[in-house]
Amino acid sequence: MRIYIKHFLFFFIASISFNTYSQIEEINPTEEIKTITFKGDTPESQLPILRLGEYLVLEFDVLNGNEDDYYYEIKHYNYDWTPSILVESEYLQGFNEQRIRTWDNSFNTYQIYSHFTLKIPNQQTRAITKSGNYIITIYNEDDEIEFTRKFMIYEDIANVGLAIKRSRDVSDIKERQSVDIAINSSALRFNNPLETIKTVIIQNNNLKTAIMNIKPQYILGNELQYRYIKETSFYAGNEYLYFENKDLRGANTGVQFIELIELYNSHLYRNILRADRDYTYNQYINGNFLITALDTDNPKIGADYAQVHFTLELNKLSKGQTVHVYGNFNNYTLDETTQLSYFEDESTYEGKLLLKQGFYSYKYVIKNKDGSIDENAISGNFHQTENNYKVLVYYRDLGARYDRIIGVGEANSINITN
Repeated sequence: MRIYIKHFLFFFIASISFNTYSQIEEINPTEEIKTITFKGDTPESQLPILRLGEYLVLEFDVLNGNEDDYYYEIKHYNYDWTPSILVESEYLQGFNEQRIRTWDNSFNTYQIYSHFTLKIPNQQTRAITKSGNYIITIYNEDDEIEFTRKFMIYEDIANVGLAIKRSRDVSDIKERQSVDIAINSSALRFNNPLETIKTVIIQNNNLKTAIMNIKPQYILGNELQYRYIKETSFYAGNEYLYFENKDLRGANTGVQFIELIELYNSHLYRNILRADRDYTYNQYINGNFLITALDTDNPKIGADYAQVHFTLELNKLSKGQTVHVYGNFNNYTLDETTQLSYFEDESTYEGKLLLKQGFYSYKYVIKNKDGSIDENAISGNFHQTENNYKVLVYYRDLGARYDRIIGVGEANSINITN
């Protein structure tokens, strides 16, 4: 019988009172686990927001060649990411805490790894039956947590309309984008919507910068409208940088040259400070990534790993400030693994990351001494920037026991209006 000490510790910490959306953080993987691809029906990895009944796919590589066993556990959460009171049988059909049964070893690669694939529903976990927030925990045979990831399941019973506008505040009209929202449903009668309806607004699938706890501004019959000046606006940022190393024998997009030293080393072109330059349109996948390789029919086990070298021309920052490479490929993590080092002679920040072959969208951000993040000090803010926005609508009716997600709206700022 397993004793879930670490699971208990994780969920005990999670159950402490949290006031903001980002205070319960996902657990990032150990060094030997790479390329966590988490998605639904999209080709690239991104935050999974799935309609009830759709499938979920989680894949990852383990770079030790030991063919270890890994297990998964799914838990239901409230709107604010505190554990819900639902018991497992109320939101899952089948079994939880099961071994991941699909895996294969890499083939013809310099970097040896085992590739694990988990698809839900499966024979053991037959269905997720309730909408809402979820966390999946991956742990090893010693019951140690390897990493966690968040995902959401929604019911399609509310219409969520979005309109992306330039900021209504003239002081930052060139730098921000505002999200107007209209919510209605023919299947539900909203009771006391100021208390029972909650929303989350997500820019570019990044939960860490999501806006929450915004109440409806206008209630017109059974339609809820949000037309705020500041409360639903985001800094627009700039287009993400990108590179592609699907061919490790020749330089691809964004790669200056490649050399083989035990593993392949892909040296990217130098990047520069863009905050003081003109905006240039360049639409891509907004921080997400896609594993792909030219010389294999199965990139899951045939794509190799490369040390990708990043270089940013930038004057030295103030003491306590650090520069990080930021994107979905590292789950928007800011720690020692994503931090660049400063080189005085070149006036550059440089670093390398071990990444699987593919197409990667990324940006540079600054982490301040107090732990706050300045996402756009290096890239700048331009209202023309193409961004993806999603709005999740949560509903807990009077007397209900959990927060349902009753609808999702999505829009792109490419057609932004005043």
